[in-house]
Amino acid sequence: MKNQLRTKNPWTWIPTVYFAEGMPYIVVMTLSVIMYKRLEISNTEIAFYTSWLYLPWVIKPFWSPIVELLKSKRWWIVTMQLFIGAGLAGVALTLPTSFFFKGSLAFFWLLAFSSATHDIAVDGFYMMGLSESQQAFFVGIRNTFYRIAMVTGQGILVILAGYLETSKLLGDPSDGHNIPLAWAFTFVVLAIAFVLFAIYHKFFLPHPSEDVQTETASIKDIFQGFKETIKAYFVKKEIWTILGFLLLFRLGESQLVKMASPFLLDTSTTGGLGLSTSQVGLAYGTIGIIALTFGGISGGWLASKFGLKKLLWIFVLSMNLPNLVYVYLAYFQPQQYWIVVSSIAVEQLGYGFGFTAYTLYMLYVSAGKYKTAHFAFSTGIMALGMMLPGMASGWLQEILGYQHFFVWVMLCTIPGFVMAKLIKLDKNFGMKKE
Repeated sequence: MKNQLRTKNPWTWIPTVYFAEGMPYIVVMTLSVIMYKRLEISNTEIAFYTSWLYLPWVIKPFWSPIVELLKSKRWWIVTMQLFIGAGLAGVALTLPTSFFFKGSLAFFWLLAFSSATHDIAVDGFYMMGLSESQQAFFVGIRNTFYRIAMVTGQGILVILAGYLETSKLLGDPSDGHNIPLAWAFTFVVLAIAFVLFAIYHKFFLPHPSEDVQTETASIKDIFQGFKETIKAYFVKKEIWTILGFLLLFRLGESQLVKMASPFLLDTSTTGGLGLSTSQVGLAYGTIGIIALTFGGISGGWLASKFGLKKLLWIFVLSMNLPNLVYVYLAYFQPQQYWIVVSSIAVEQLGYGFGFTAYTLYMLYVSAGKYKTAHFAFSTGIMALGMMLPGMASGWLQEILGYQHFFVWVMLCTIPGFVMAKLIKLDKNFGMKKE
């Protein structure tokens, strides 16, 4: 039987699967930051401990051969979505307690490991049935729904939590108990959503003929498979350039992403903009979604039309220059909400468009016999590049202040430009074939 995935409309599964892939990541990396900020944890602690949660994505290549050899990727997708639901429910249960910080971090670790494993399966599932040109076209679609999940996490869910913080539905807002209860309720909603995702994908994901369990898999097979896949990755031509690009292209963003929400929430006396929880959510959940969606889809469409190499510098500039809006916001601290929203929209538009290059490059260097595991290696290296600078970002911000910190972020974009100059690409990669 031919690969059934190619006879199915990718629109029936790419949006839901990549939304489900993006949601736990944004919960761990960004929603947790906003939540801990509202629960009065310091910027240094927030950045350090939530950056450590990148670790499962860093080391996921070490168990990617298990996903490659045991069960089908379809099975892993559904199972991990159930585990993600369990982790979300655990966070909700711990938030109203006196040990909420340690307790919620423990469940965030379960959530992070489940999500990283889910990523391996989803990305392998994506590459099995799509041609190179289809991958280039749908990279914009998958990135868009991944980013919609992220914006939903820092938009709609933050609006919900902010509403509940000030609502009388959970009690008297003035006594301070509403904040942990509001966030606990938000995580309950998320847990239910992931149970529903698992049920939907159990019945509606296609069955590619290539997606089968290795019947003779053994411990020896697993270790041999890992040895072969890791060797094949690190003997690639230009491997040091590949590693440099994956580690450094997001050096500025890795620090910006940790401090953006605290900056928006902090009072003007501490250098922030003093927005409410709901205002932060609205900024990302309305105009941000529109801008991000347009950026992601247009980036994928243009890449499939002209190829990655021809558009590389447009992508690189779009990825990095919009970060300047945070320098402007920090120095001028505009009081008009529409200016803040517009600035975020510019940054999201550029980010959605520019990230297309990063995803396509990971697909480019991962092509070959071990494409699923090699894509996992690439995303793991990317996560390491986000984790290490992110850990120090809160400490740096508290030393430098928001103004100088965002200038530092712009300086950190320079290595990404250098690495983009050094990488080598097939001039036709990503271009749709007639």
